[in-house]
Amino acid sequence: MKRQDVLLKVMARKMTWWQAAEIIGVTDRTMRRWRERLEQDGYNGLADRRKGKPSFRRVPLATCEEVLRLYQEQYFDLSIRHFHEKL
Repeated sequence: MKRQDVLLKVMARKMTWWQAAEIIGVTDRTMRRWRERLEQDGYNGLADRRKGKPSFRRVPLATCEEVLRLYQEQYFDLSIRHFHEKL
């Protein structure tokens, strides 16, 4: 069953929220969060909020280029493991 089908059955009170959580494969807490968002914003509230945002762990391009340059020019004789340890 699709997530939307399960949520429609829950909203029609044909199944409980914890049964829906088991079917979808999420925790009870996640289902409570989804219920709150569904009540506030409708189905648009269930969309992934991270889309379109860069990762906060992203390394700046200049740093990547510098590491690549060092590996190619200065530490070419090291394996990746040893280069990583040296870095």
